[in-house]
Amino acid sequence: MGNIIIKNESDLAEMRKACKLASRTLVEAGKLIEPGITTDSINQFVHEYTLRHNAKPAPLGYRGYPKSVCTSVNEVICHGIPSNRVLQEGDIINVDVTSILNGWHGDVSATFYVGEVSDEAKKLVEVTRECLQKSIAIVKPGVRLGDIGALIQQYAESRGYSVVRDFVGHGIGRSFHEAPQVTHFGKAGRGQRLAKGMTFTIEPMINQGDFRTRILDDDWTAITIDGKLSAQFEHTIAVTENGVEVMTAFDEPLLHSEVFP
Repeated sequence: MGNIIIKNESDLAEMRKACKLASRTLVEAGKLIEPGITTDSINQFVHEYTLRHNAKPAPLGYRGYPKSVCTSVNEVICHGIPSNRVLQEGDIINVDVTSILNGWHGDVSATFYVGEVSDEAKKLVEVTRECLQKSIAIVKPGVRLGDIGALIQQYAESRGYSVVRDFVGHGIGRSFHEAPQVTHFGKAGRGQRLAKGMTFTIEPMINQGDFRTRILDDDWTAITIDGKLSAQFEHTIAVTENGVEVMTAFDEPLLHSEVFP
């Protein structure tokens, strides 16, 4: 992936625009999710919404990926391809949006509930959300990448879940995927030290059962090997002088996803 590219204030100002668009796109897409819609209808919305805002959907054509968004349902861990699949009551679905605006990328995803879901599914989704939130909270200059992965692994496994190893977070900026790789497991005190101006995603994928994966014949869709549920949340973040900026922060609650007392 090459060397880590440190962003200056001008870079970050432009990147914020792409990240803001990606997060707004995901918020609006989440409002569509209900039993009876197809994953392709989510793709169509994301594609058209992105173009209307003078941007491009980064997944479309990326290494041959055929759609503008990834939609990963139930046992699909990531890179699910939108299709005529109809969402059913009780499903969970991760929607992964990446926008390119003025040459900069913003990448964000969330797992949504389709109607009423089981307590088991809800617990998995909320623990996954917490894995992301807790890991973002420790980001600041001097922290090591291994500290992020160790925290996620410890928290997920303490709740009885496993952490996917085959897919990781990544640096992001003018390129969709840059250095460094950000694993969601590992040992604290190891790996690259974080520095001001680094931009990357954290995107833990947490499974109900075995952490191992299998890729379907479409060469994209990754599923759990035991057919159990998987959930994922993702933000693009920037390391600041004293902490972290969540560049893809939502400006309103995610309908059909975020739970508030």
